[in-house]
Amino acid sequence: MIVGAVDLGTNTTRLLVAEVEGGAIRRELHRESRITRLGEGVDARRRLLPVPIARVRNVLTDYRRAAESLGAERVLLVATSAVRDAENGEAFLGEIEWSYGFVTRLLSGDEEAELTRRGVGATEPGTLVVDIGGGSTELALGEFHVSLPMGSVRFTERYGEDIARSRAEARNLLPELDPARAVGVAGTITTFAALDLGLEAYDSERVDGHRLTREGARVQLERLAALPIAERRLVPALEPERAPVIVAGGAILLAVLDRYGLDEIGVSEHDILDGAALLAAELPERGEGDAPPGAFTCC
Repeated sequence: MIVGAVDLGTNTTRLLVAEVEGGAIRRELHRESRITRLGEGVDARRRLLPVPIARVRNVLTDYRRAAESLGAERVLLVATSAVRDAENGEAFLGEIEWSYGFVTRLLSGDEEAELTRRGVGATEPGTLVVDIGGGSTELALGEFHVSLPMGSVRFTERYGEDIARSRAEARNLLPELDPARAVGVAGTITTFAALDLGLEAYDSERVDGHRLTREGARVQLERLAALPIAERRLVPALEPERAPVIVAGGAILLAVLDRYGLDEIGVSEHDILDGAALLAAELPERGEGDAPPGAFTCC
């Protein structure tokens, strides 16, 4: 079965179209990521704002065309921190279902952590899965999983580029855990891996499986923090629109590594988006029905 999965995140909106068979992704047909900053202002105002919504709508229009052209039988959109925190979040999801024909699911923090772990796949016992997003950070270790209210966009809006403050606030939120090793996913960690590799352009095949040391992450964080944002946007392998929030994301990453005494973190390109594709294949066929609650009422 060919399915589409959309991850509607706080900082990015991502698409995966893949062939799923026997509970596994057999063939990846298309993967795309665009920074839409849906969570802009949500931490302070608790609402999705008109301009970020418009950015997301434009991207979803393109994603629907891409999924249809590749033969996706259904598309599941999962929404995370920004939509969870916004008073008009569920209404916006209703509008997405009605306007684009996607099945939508608003994930709790626990569900987000579980779906991320499913997307990463099998790991060795004692492996901590770390997902640093725009609005939240998910941790999963064995049967334990948690979603924490810290992310690159949220901390940038709260603390700017005060690395010491972000690291301290992140450390205060981290629970008592004793992992033997870690694997990290999502844009902050994969970007730091690309920079650590010295890539001239982002290369997912080289990033996947890279071992990012704590010292390597520290060096890249100090390098980025020393650059004005305009110059940071020009750094090879760093997506320009990620430049304004990458310092806060890096501070969270170092806080995690410090808190758990980890000298390195493995990097994976497989994450919640892969988990959403597997979940999409399990959904029942959708019948025709009325407009979902909240359609056309979110903004």
